[in-house]
Amino acid sequence: MPKRTRFTIWRSLATAATAALLATFLTPAVAQSAPQESQPVYSYANAVREAVWVDTGLDGDGDGKPDRVAVDIVRPSEPAREGRKVPVIMDASPYYSCCGRGNESQLKTYDASGNVVQMPLFYDNYFVPRGYAFVGVDLAGTNRSDGCVDVGGRSDIQSAKAVVDWLNGRAKAYTTRTGTVRTQASWTNGKTGMIGKSWDGTIANGVAATGVKGLKTIVPISAISSWYDYYFAKGAPLYDSGPDWLSGYVDSPDAQAKCAAVQQKIVDGAPRTGDWTPFWTERDYVKDASKVKASVFLVHGLQDLNVRTKNFGQWWDALAKNGVERKIWLSQTGHVDPFDYRRDAWVDTLHRWFDHELLGYDNGIDRQPMADVERHPDQWETSKVWPPSGTATTTLHPAQGTQAGVGTLGLKAGTGTETFTDNPQESETDWAAAIDRSTADKAGFVTGPLKKDLRLSGSSKVTITATPTTATAHLSAVLVDLGPDTIRDYADSAEGITTLTNRTCWGESTAGDSACFLATQAKTTAVDYNVFSRGWADLGNYASATKGVPLTPGKAYTITLDLAATDHVIPAGHRLALIVAGTDKDLIDPPSTTPTLTLTLSRTSAQLPLVGGASAFTKATAGARSTTPTATTLDGVRTPRPAAQRVPGN
Repeated sequence: MPKRTRFTIWRSLATAATAALLATFLTPAVAQSAPQESQPVYSYANAVREAVWVDTGLDGDGDGKPDRVAVDIVRPSEPAREGRKVPVIMDASPYYSCCGRGNESQLKTYDASGNVVQMPLFYDNYFVPRGYAFVGVDLAGTNRSDGCVDVGGRSDIQSAKAVVDWLNGRAKAYTTRTGTVRTQASWTNGKTGMIGKSWDGTIANGVAATGVKGLKTIVPISAISSWYDYYFAKGAPLYDSGPDWLSGYVDSPDAQAKCAAVQQKIVDGAPRTGDWTPFWTERDYVKDASKVKASVFLVHGLQDLNVRTKNFGQWWDALAKNGVERKIWLSQTGHVDPFDYRRDAWVDTLHRWFDHELLGYDNGIDRQPMADVERHPDQWETSKVWPPSGTATTTLHPAQGTQAGVGTLGLKAGTGTETFTDNPQESETDWAAAIDRSTADKAGFVTGPLKKDLRLSGSSKVTITATPTTATAHLSAVLVDLGPDTIRDYADSAEGITTLTNRTCWGESTAGDSACFLATQAKTTAVDYNVFSRGWADLGNYASATKGVPLTPGKAYTITLDLAATDHVIPAGHRLALIVAGTDKDLIDPPSTTPTLTLTLSRTSAQLPLVGGASAFTKATAGARSTTPTATTLDGVRTPRPAAQRVPGN
């Protein structure tokens, strides 16, 4: 190496200084290293904890005064003292006092001054030290808020939208529930991300569908996109009670005393006939997907039998049509938060997502694969886009086999008929267990053992032509993976997880708000089959998805059932089955009669989103023969818990 003189050293320093100066003027973003991750540099113990009441502009409880919703805030104190503003993470919920949030059903708690002490979940513990404010909103009619619960309607959505408006200087807020002292959110830059599971995530969907300015991203977990599709499937009732029961479940004592008129409007607007009414139009966020400006990080359990997966599928498809920035996680669980089935990866991914969307950090999360899918318990794979490139709708046809009700499934249209009688005491698990036997309550159609893996990714449809013997009839169609596997036990009461006794910690704690939560692990079960997609309908809705009519016995009707969105790989050696039957016990309610239905096979088909399309199906089934199977009973998960025990909550 040449000897360095004082001159050469000076010249090197001068050159470097000049280059640095030019870089500052020409490319300041490159010259100054941009942050990649927010760090826990602020004190959680010294965070500001305050409550405000935001004016929604509505008078839902009819007391002659605008409703005010309670907003509990935890925010770092240091940025405000330094003149810097922070973004907001918000969870708007009806559950903060009645039922709790998360696996441990945490409630909000307060000090003597009415400021929040415990904010449920880990969001405040983790993100406040990293320079975010966390805001927990009590929906109208719940906890400390005025107004009435209207189950996803204008009041619910305005409860949270008004808070976004206040955070951006467009709405009024007060320091007390009934006082006149105004307060402003001078500490925030207005950039807001909404998050929440189930009803909470549903509110995030609904607020995003208003197009409100300042809402930059939403993270809906197991969320509803259309309340009709929570309660009905093309006229078939999914629950034996309506939204009036749900509003009564979360109402505060004040709301129960004031909201009888609103309750009656809910009853009148949501008849148990299954007909679409203006009530459902108001609570359909999919129709307004074109207004969504926020990015969407969607999370759902593929075996969620509470908020069934049609809700995420139709929302995802509508957002895609409108070019919304999206990311998706799909687990094998039921109605479970990702914090309880993939905790480390979830916290890290959510952190990076909010850093990118709310702080503007270029951390690369927007360039990573769009989808994470749990293929086996705790085994995940990614897809660059979702559904994957090359996915194409492929029409498969049922055909008669050598036994009644035990047919084949392939690309060639079938002929003849199959007949079954509705049995409300039997479920999809009973049908699948007896797939290779002729039974009176179902018609099953099966491929031979696959030669190659076959992946379905997206939403399916099954078109059925059926002739009933009575004036009412309900139909079910399910897709089944026939073959041995170990899966998450989604039909268990914990829906695929086991809660342990040790805790893991995420963020900082105070005496009243611990950042440590009970750990979990996958709860699995060995099965011979796995029902992975379902759909239902009232045959009386054959001519209209919005209104049912009585059927004429002996007349054939054609109807298309929407099957739940999924992402499932049927491995080589397994078989794919389509089962058509009547009432799916505990998942839909039975009709008023007990019909026998005859399927016209030439006019019955399944439209499946196959990765690789018809070519993939041909390759997977090449040489596979559907021979007469051994008539043994297969083992699967237990019958899911009854619908009456479910609410769109924890």
